[in-house]
Amino acid sequence: MELVHSGKVRDLYADGDDIILVASDRVSVYDVVLPTPIPDKGKILTQLSLWWFGRLADVVPNHVVSASDVPPEWAGRAIRCRRLEMVPVECIARGYLAGLGLASYQQSGTISGVPLPSGLLEGGKLPEPVFTPTTKASAGHDEPLTYEETAKEVGADTAAELRRMTLEIYRRGAGLAAERDVIIADTKLEFGRAPDGSIILADEVLTPDSSRFWPADSWAPGRPQHSLDKQFLRDWSATLDWDRTAPGPAIPQDIVEATRARYVDVYERLTGLPWKG
Repeated sequence: MELVHSGKVRDLYADGDDIILVASDRVSVYDVVLPTPIPDKGKILTQLSLWWFGRLADVVPNHVVSASDVPPEWAGRAIRCRRLEMVPVECIARGYLAGLGLASYQQSGTISGVPLPSGLLEGGKLPEPVFTPTTKASAGHDEPLTYEETAKEVGADTAAELRRMTLEIYRRGAGLAAERDVIIADTKLEFGRAPDGSIILADEVLTPDSSRFWPADSWAPGRPQHSLDKQFLRDWSATLDWDRTAPGPAIPQDIVEATRARYVDVYERLTGLPWKG
């Protein structure tokens, strides 16, 4: 197999007409890969994505060909996928006010050009989920896009379909998570185009690397929320004297264990299955 791309946390290999997507234990913060891996992270993201792909199959087609027809050394952390032409936009759905969405709202009362009511609190639920796309930067940080800018980038019909699919995936996922006492505050999705022109859900879906997960029983607007995702690691890194450029800081063992525990916790809460490693 040929390595065709090595991303921050995933490696892509070409295998005939398919792509083998391998999730490593690498972890990135503010687009910088840190030197310390999180044990089992790649397997947890892969297995949770597969669980979600199954529950979203009637909402949107996905890129999965096989979860088992992969090289044995990558078992559990690799998926055989359809080869797609990736859409050059990160598709984000937000149902609660947090992160960059909160910062944008506090500055302008909008997120990605979408006006929101005044008086919303940090961690508060939005009246309706909103589609807030960004660029997909090959280097550096992604930048917010308005819907009109997205339409100009990918075409009006594609932009409309991306918005529809993104919000539908978020609503379905948030509804299923709510039944398990988990809030999905927001999520980032990636899509690709198949040879027949159809738009396909790709990469990962509703994982603690791509989403904000909060325990419903501790949710309280007006303050930062307890996170069951990578936000814990971001918050730790914010306490350091680090300028968010490479090389990133090594992660202490207690922070590694606490991060892994959050990934395992949200996997078990959502799927109802024990994590077996």
